Amino acid sequence: MLLYNSLSHEKEEFIPHVPGKVSMYTCGPTVYHYAHIGNLRTYMMEDVLDKYLRYLGYDVTRVMNITDVGHLTGDSDEGEDKMLQGAKRERKTVLEIAKFYTDAFFEDCKKLNIRIPERVEPATGCIDDFIRVISSLLEKGYAYEAGGNIYFDTSKLDKYYVFHGFREEDLAVGVRDGVEEDGNKRSQADFVLWFTKSKFDSQELKWESPWGVGYPGWHIECSCISMKHLGEYLDIHCGGIDNAFPHHTNEIAQSEAYLGHPWCKYWMHVLHLNTKSGKMSKSKGEFLTVSLLESKGYDPLEYRFFCLGSHYRKSLVFTWENLENAAIAYRKLKARIDKLQPAPGEEYDEAGAAPHKAAFRAALDNDLNTSLAVTAVYDVLKAPLNATTKLALLRDFDTVLGLNLVAENGKEEPQNAADSVGGTLTREEIEAAIAARLEAKKNKNYAEADRIRASLAEQGITLTDTPSGTTYTVL
Repeated sequence: MLLYNSLSHEKEEFIPHVPGKVSMYTCGPTVYHYAHIGNLRTYMMEDVLDKYLRYLGYDVTRVMNITDVGHLTGDSDEGEDKMLQGAKRERKTVLEIAKFYTDAFFEDCKKLNIRIPERVEPATGCIDDFIRVISSLLEKGYAYEAGGNIYFDTSKLDKYYVFHGFREEDLAVGVRDGVEEDGNKRSQADFVLWFTKSKFDSQELKWESPWGVGYPGWHIECSCISMKHLGEYLDIHCGGIDNAFPHHTNEIAQSEAYLGHPWCKYWMHVLHLNTKSGKMSKSKGEFLTVSLLESKGYDPLEYRFFCLGSHYRKSLVFTWENLENAAIAYRKLKARIDKLQPAPGEEYDEAGAAPHKAAFRAALDNDLNTSLAVTAVYDVLKAPLNATTKLALLRDFDTVLGLNLVAENGKEEPQNAADSVGGTLTREEIEAAIAARLEAKKNKNYAEADRIRASLAEQGITLTDTPSGTTYTVL
């Protein structure tokens, strides 16, 4: 698998630190408002990467933070905490705001078939971790105290601007939105690790620390949460392209200063979803949410289909016309799939399916080319394959694409269905037969394996072999 690495600026073969296992970190939402669909494009593309790695057989552990403190409105550690901003807007406490918008975010993820990471950690749950790492950075000479705040000293690094396209001048006052002068900094590139009571007295959430009562900076949160759950070596770090600088740049600086060795091998950045007027933003009035799409009659998965039609490293322009075109195409695709009717006793054509699986993998192996992966779906429908084979392939591809391609045609058995699922067989009996067939295949007793498959097919149960195991469908 080739994946574009933002750190090296080229496609690289993906090789995790530990063979067969992948550690993956996703910058989560700042939960002061609803996520707009531009934010969610990033999470969808990260979701495809996560699911494809699992499809390939990797054991993936994915971690996501929830920023519920410390993310300021300015790029250079200035302005108001976004959480406090949300609390004032709605006249609620910060914790009430965090709970409400965290729940809303995960509800949007559910609608878009975005898989929730194994571990989700709010920043407010890791204060001791932040203090421990900041204390170590002070001891090692990578941080200093000034004006009551703790800053990271970027002058101690051999190289700070690790992602191309950014210069020290980009942090100059008046050049970048939200940048103001901070007289405490030795260099404008330095960034805050910990704010104390000397700053933002209206801040609602504060904790005791060796440097006074205060709260963490935004950047230290992701480093500490990642290291807490994934250890000293990280395989993949994901996020939107706007996080590359300064947020991810600062993460690398503080993490490697603390650890004393390289930290993350691969960086995946998703480009913006734009409107005709430019980058989508909560502050510019272009606040498009999943709920708004639904209110206009769109299925959230139609938006997912729209996004999968473009490469994640290309900016995507959202217009209602573009979404409508994608929605029409998605509905037609679903209608074609719904018409597939397997004949009784119809066998899965493994040889016929093989080139289609290869084409699907080739698309995603080439830096997650989801557009070509969707093309592979259409190619299956056009191919001279029986309905059983087509449905099996579509289910297989959809474990990555997440478009519910087959789920609504009444032929797929939900995982939590009643025990009696096929003919007179119970779920346990079907699973036992699948296990017996697997054992027969391991022993190279292919005649017995074929007999079991045929026996199940006679009772309306079709087996599908996937890289992650055998699934079954009740016809």
